[in-house]
Amino acid sequence: MIPAWRLRAAFARRLSDMYGAEVPVYTTLLEVTGEVNDAVTRRDPDARRAVGRVAVERHGAIRVGTPRELRQAAQVFAALGMHPVGFYDLRDATTSAVPVVSTAFRPVEPANLDRNPFRVFTSLLTTADRRFFDAGLQARLESFLDRRTLFPPELLTLAERAEREGGLEPEQAERFLTLAVAAFELSPEPIDRAWYTELARISAVAADIGGVTSTHINHLTPRVLDIDALYRRMADRGITMIDEIQGPPRWDGPDVLLRQTSFRALDEARTFREPDGTITTGALRVRFGEVEARGTALSRAGRARYDALTTETDRRLAAAGPGARTRQDVARALWEAGFPRTEHRLAVEGLGYFTYAPAAARPRDGRRPPADLAGLLDQGWLTARPIVYEDFLPRSAAGIFRSNLTEQGTRDAARTGTPYDDHRLAEVIGRPVHDPFTLYAAQQDASLRHALDALGADEARRNLCSS
Repeated sequence: MIPAWRLRAAFARRLSDMYGAEVPVYTTLLEVTGEVNDAVTRRDPDARRAVGRVAVERHGAIRVGTPRELRQAAQVFAALGMHPVGFYDLRDATTSAVPVVSTAFRPVEPANLDRNPFRVFTSLLTTADRRFFDAGLQARLESFLDRRTLFPPELLTLAERAEREGGLEPEQAERFLTLAVAAFELSPEPIDRAWYTELARISAVAADIGGVTSTHINHLTPRVLDIDALYRRMADRGITMIDEIQGPPRWDGPDVLLRQTSFRALDEARTFREPDGTITTGALRVRFGEVEARGTALSRAGRARYDALTTETDRRLAAAGPGARTRQDVARALWEAGFPRTEHRLAVEGLGYFTYAPAAARPRDGRRPPADLAGLLDQGWLTARPIVYEDFLPRSAAGIFRSNLTEQGTRDAARTGTPYDDHRLAEVIGRPVHDPFTLYAAQQDASLRHALDALGADEARRNLCSS
């Protein structure tokens, strides 16, 4: 029996190979990522300890059109030990027309994340949203989507078996992986040019989802230890990158959350069916290669601090006018004034998530451990290790999408959008959508309880642990 985590690791490898063959610049991105990671690990012992996981780490992105397709995608990912985590509404996260809501399928247990932290950011087209689609276009779009099959029945049957039994026998596993990778390949089937163009006038994202008869990997993303160095190296190779790195600024304090960038979407040869029935060749610019740098997961309070600094950055940039200062410069100054400059302060102020363990060289002179977290850390009773942020930022995701669109699309701001939240998305998927904050808090709390029990720090346990 090949367990789910091995299926996930094999699927991630094969998907990366497939995408590299389809989008050769992605292979260049992997090469440069490896160069940068090697350079960082040569000078940083902490990075050397993390590079094993970092080297295999990937996230992908796909887009589907209907609740049925999203449920089927969820079934395929469940076979790989990946569950929906987080809710992201990209419709209002950008000025461009991006009519999708999203979740990320990923492992949720720390042990499975350590084995292979593959994630797939999965977006659902909101066909009923009147800001983008009128009733007539909605009906035609949903009719088109209902006629297609993204995931063959054999794949779904194997996926159900893998989820039920916790894995597959080798022959079944091979068949499952072959079918799963094929489901995300770029289809050679001709595209109805008139239909695709009609949707593209509304949104390039809508056309990519609803203007074709299949889905495909939209981008695949390795993790890099120095995203600024990678950005420069890619540009030095003559590869056009998007205008800026999304997410927190580069600064001298702790890395938190997620920083992302990408090379711009490339022209890819496609075949089209013209209105008169003839088949022609042309190009679409849809897929790109993204890269990410991950930092410490922030608590709700930490995330509120981050959001406030981002809002203030926007305000100051708007007040200064175009060309006055870069976003990075403005954000960096705000962060240096308003965000903890050390991981220690992140932990003590409750702004970040950490795992805790008894210090190897803790005091052994008969003193009792202090009852507060600051004292436990300052006096050498506990060590704190940051929990990696495993999730996404809607503004950053939308920024990547927007940077790779050739047209802004259209949106009727006078209309009200279709309401969506994590509960409605869970109903659509037919599975619970996990709250990432709850997952991080549970991991932190379990480690802290265990550490304080080992120290016999009963008073600290009562003060610091939720149960």
